[in-house]
Amino acid sequence: MSSAAPLVRAQGFSGHNRISTQALTSLAKAAAAQLLGVEAEDVRADWADDDGLLALSLVTPISIPPLNAVAADASRVDAAGGSIRERTVTAKARILAIVTELSGARLSRVDIRISGARISEGGRVR
Repeated sequence: MSSAAPLVRAQGFSGHNRISTQALTSLAKAAAAQLLGVEAEDVRADWADDDGLLALSLVTPISIPPLNAVAADASRVDAAGGSIRERTVTAKARILAIVTELSGARLSRVDIRISGARISEGGRVR
């Protein structure tokens, strides 16, 4: 029997894993777009250092139901996920969780500025 050392340590692998800013930005934009019902290319994402953690700042439109449909049936607001403010607050927490879970990056916060509204035709807002 040989007493040669194993090629891989049981504790883990040595080296570094890095996720580029571009990959993090694409992930953040995709998460925001999905949660707010818009296209990812309509979302702008910027990063800042926040005492060693990442602070994410998003500027994005939000999808809303047609106003005449809301006037005819106010429950469309609830079907869309609530008011713009409620949806934005919920999205902030979910974007932070998604980006953290999928990338392993440590975010301190997510700030969202709504830059406009996109009228969603037809059914429910995504």
